[in-house]
Amino acid sequence: MKPLRIGITGGIGSGKSTVAKVFEAFGIPCYYADSNAKRLMVEDDEVKSDLIAYFGEELYPDGVLNRSWLAQKIFESEEDRQFVNGVVHPAVAKDFERWADEQSSPYVLREAAILFETGGYKTSDANILVTAPEEVRIERVMNRDGVDEQSVVARMRSQWSDEHKSKLADFIILNDGNSTLIPQVQTIHEAILSRANQAN
Repeated sequence: MKPLRIGITGGIGSGKSTVAKVFEAFGIPCYYADSNAKRLMVEDDEVKSDLIAYFGEELYPDGVLNRSWLAQKIFESEEDRQFVNGVVHPAVAKDFERWADEQSSPYVLREAAILFETGGYKTSDANILVTAPEEVRIERVMNRDGVDEQSVVARMRSQWSDEHKSKLADFIILNDGNSTLIPQVQTIHEAILSRANQAN
């Protein structure tokens, strides 16, 4: 029996990774799309050759991915960003499916920052949105990344609003620093387990 695929996402500073860790404490495996995307850009020969064909050999000087150079390219050019996403996102989706099929739990999580923006949510059996007030998110990212408020707000504006995403989410978790996470996660966990049992 294949486990259900559950997406988990949230805007920058929402604390979606923290929430994913709570699910892991309930015994649910989580696939972190961002860290796996970075791994695939280093390990997957097809991804590497597509990127080199587009950007040239300077992307991998001495065979090592020049992350800061690529980040600059993506930041400066929408065309470059779309190309990288077009190569990396399908590779991540394929890698996630391979990984999910190897799990023996009733469901698995796929944690991804832009799950709704990329349309990736459509392949999930259900989707969880982690939310927090904007001022809380700004403060978290400023403390975490050592950046100013202006740059955090710019990054937030490049993502969909919580209001937009909440219309597509099956479950919403409030992670504002005051609301306790465990009861919220437990309620959703039980609802998904019940759905998984029905699917059997």
